[in-house]
Amino acid sequence: MILTGGLKSLLPHVLRRIIRCNRLSISNTSGMAEGYKQANVVILPKSLADDFERFCHANDGPLPLLYRSKPGDWRCPSLSSDSDIRTDCLQYRIYEHGACTGSLKSLKDYSEQLKDMVTFYLGCSFSFEKAVQNAGIPIRNVEQKCNVSMYKTAVPCYSVSTFCCNLVVTMRPIPESKLEAALLATSELKEAHGAPIHMGDPGLLGIQDLSKPDYGDPVHLHPGDIPVFWACGVTGVEAVTNCRAPLAFTHSPGCMFITDLKNDNVTVRSSREVPQVHCISQDPLHYSIVSAEAAQKIKTLETLIGIDPGDRGIIHLHRQDELLKACLSISHARSVLITTGFPTHFTYEPPEENDGPPGALAIAAILQALEKEVAIVTDQRAMNLNKKIIEDAVQLGILKRPVPLLSYQRENADSALMFLCENGNPGRPRFDHLIAIERAGMAADGNYYNARKVNIKHLVDPIDELFLAAQTVPGIATTGVGDGGNELGMGKVKDAVKKHIKNGDVIACDVEADFTVVAGVSNWGGYAIACALYILSTCEVHDRYLRKAVGFPQLSKKMVWLSALPSVTKEEKLLKALVRHGVRSGKTASLEMEVDGLPFYNTHSLMIEKLL
Repeated sequence: MILTGGLKSLLPHVLRRIIRCNRLSISNTSGMAEGYKQANVVILPKSLADDFERFCHANDGPLPLLYRSKPGDWRCPSLSSDSDIRTDCLQYRIYEHGACTGSLKSLKDYSEQLKDMVTFYLGCSFSFEKAVQNAGIPIRNVEQKCNVSMYKTAVPCYSVSTFCCNLVVTMRPIPESKLEAALLATSELKEAHGAPIHMGDPGLLGIQDLSKPDYGDPVHLHPGDIPVFWACGVTGVEAVTNCRAPLAFTHSPGCMFITDLKNDNVTVRSSREVPQVHCISQDPLHYSIVSAEAAQKIKTLETLIGIDPGDRGIIHLHRQDELLKACLSISHARSVLITTGFPTHFTYEPPEENDGPPGALAIAAILQALEKEVAIVTDQRAMNLNKKIIEDAVQLGILKRPVPLLSYQRENADSALMFLCENGNPGRPRFDHLIAIERAGMAADGNYYNARKVNIKHLVDPIDELFLAAQTVPGIATTGVGDGGNELGMGKVKDAVKKHIKNGDVIACDVEADFTVVAGVSNWGGYAIACALYILSTCEVHDRYLRKAVGFPQLSKKMVWLSALPSVTKEEKLLKALVRHGVRSGKTASLEMEVDGLPFYNTHSLMIEKLL
């Protein structure tokens, strides 16, 4: 028997000959033939081959197709010079009618059956391990001398005919400081599954226990390690099981076919396409990725909306990259709850101002276009007004359909939790993200104040309680959008509000949001969120991460998303509708100044429009 020492430096054709002679005392091929591509193997009846190839193309993250043989051909000339698929994997599995009926060291006894079967060679993550190590990142399973951990997820693949299954992933512990380096090292190695499809809490993939992999061995995390998941070719094994073919063969997970191809055919990447990693949640731990180009566009948006037309000192409230992180979090959300409403004109009926509703509807419109669930919660006294505004927005073409309108009242200590979660169960939240835009926020003394220190508590329902309760529910993130520091969510910057904003010591909102988007006018913040969500949706790097590298890119829906974006024309129509309902302007006279012959308020919106 040949022991493992030195195997990593042997050439592939030598390793294949050793494997063929059954002279290795190892259980997997991780770390062998460093720098060369390894392959998962699926062997199916030729009647199923075309459908399986389509299944691979539809799910090219887990199933990057390296080569498809002709029926009965045991060679793969484009991958290796002298191979025989019947003997050149460490171990095989045999499947009969979907059930694994055994493991084999050789398929030679099935040579007759193989004459009517087609072999698929699929990319493997073992291929990228050398590139990861070259980036200074440890490969824990190699260090621990064990197979990589593989897990079934709750993520469905795109189905083709009888081929349907959930995604299988590999997990590699990566030090937090090396996450971006791991992303950069693997993102261009598309034939080895490319970039990770998830970083963070395994529960977000439906994986309950990392110590119990479905395939391979448990790999132990070191302190400071983050579990990072890549799409895995063992997804093909799951597909074979579910298709219930009379006879099929696969490699045994971890026992790959080693090719003669080097991992040196990497496409040169421009600086704008370089992917970035951003943490968007601590509980559950969750990182997202985006291209440098998309991130820069969103940072430009953040700068645009930060102009302070009222010269109120909001520059001191600004926190860098909050817009980007908020929108990355919203992009991952399934269901979003929006709230708005600031009764500035407390002596009038209605007391609302026109800053807030247009921004809230702009966010709702893009969320509808992105096929997310969205609802609005507002004060009970303002339900009829908001219902009319939503009806107008549908009629004006701003919304595709009416947004469900909700109200919240405190009846007992559990009211907020019951509102946010099914039966008050924190494990079953109804919403993933709460957004407050120009919504009156509770001050430290429990009251609500306008900018002039007037207490308007009698006009405000305690929707703040939903944001406070969300802090106790893992998986619900919150964003606050404001322009003065007294808005819901601005508690994150309350010290700056008290120091730099007029009357800040009294009016500062005490309730924090996870993300705080500060704008010269809150509506601009809403427009920027809508535009940023569009930018993320059209970012190929982010789109692949969102869909976990299964299915097809969503860019075919680009025109639908584009039509949902805010525009100067939409804004003007909605502001006129608000006036018809008696809603007054709440901003200072400086907003009425003209720039290039247009009101500044609209000119700034036009700047955002042009950025896209």
